[in-house]
Amino acid sequence: MGKNQHVIPHKGNWGVKGAGNKKVTEVSPTQAQAIDRAKSIAKNQGSEVVIHGKNGKIRDKDSYGNDPIPPKDNKH
Repeated sequence: MGKNQHVIPHKGNWGVKGAGNKKVTEVSPTQAQAIDRAKSIAKNQGSEVVIHGKNGKIRDKDSYGNDPIPPKDNKH
């Protein structure tokens, strides 16, 4: 399983950062663009997307790995 991808506020934009990395992988002007990029990376690595709000707190998660207990919702 690859690194979870975090979508975080970054210098007035939105960054995609792998868990444990010191630097962001990519910067996007909108959160939606950053989420799309993070999803692409997570699907490729079989990991999770962790979406943070403007305040930095986690507001949502999506798993793209081999989840033994898949969620019952279909929001994404």
